[in-house]
Amino acid sequence: MLGTFVNTIAIVVGGLVGLLFGQAFPDKIKKTVIQGIGLAILLIGGSMALQTKNSLIIISSLVLGGIIGEWIDIELRLQHFGEWLERKFAREGQETGFTKAFVTTSLIYCVGAMAIMGSLESGLNGNNNILFAKSMLDGITAVIFASSMGIGVLVSAIPVFIYQGSITMAAVLLQGILSPAVIAEMSATGGLLILGIGFNILEIKEIKVGNLLPAVFIVVPITLLFTKFHLGM
Repeated sequence: MLGTFVNTIAIVVGGLVGLLFGQAFPDKIKKTVIQGIGLAILLIGGSMALQTKNSLIIISSLVLGGIIGEWIDIELRLQHFGEWLERKFAREGQETGFTKAFVTTSLIYCVGAMAIMGSLESGLNGNNNILFAKSMLDGITAVIFASSMGIGVLVSAIPVFIYQGSITMAAVLLQGILSPAVIAEMSATGGLLILGIGFNILEIKEIKVGNLLPAVFIVVPITLLFTKFHLGM
């Protein structure tokens, strides 16, 4: 849970800084810092991806996961879910800056591959690097959002803590069930998705990371299948 605690605190601190001093930071500084974090995310994703012992498992998982993700169109459904939430919280005549800030930033911080993969990695391997990187990103964006949207940004730390903490605890329970080989391939597959996030942040190439998320779960039966029949490179 350390990564989730740090992430929650980063949003609160970033929000406070944004409320007090947000206007003092030039946009070019914010952009350069985010680009630096994007490079760090590429490093984290690449190191995770190299944990694989069989690249065929990763390829198969990404292909099947991508087909399922596109069929469901996870990214579009997440977008619609966010729009629905905003309509529910900000009904006609009741819309406030606080509500808009809370809903908008909660979705940004919770709905994404880094939140899911970081929480899974934290629970399965005790590795909080993804959530630490996410914390830096969330802290910086909290400065930006709070400076323009207000105190509702700080309150979004609550759903982040509940959401990521729940995934981490569920992963801890799975740790005793999944074999080290399965966990390693899950981490490697997730690492490639983290690389995709890095590309998106750096605006190198827009990758539908959300639609590839099923690969992280598809990798479990595929790894078991490859292990049972001794399939490999």
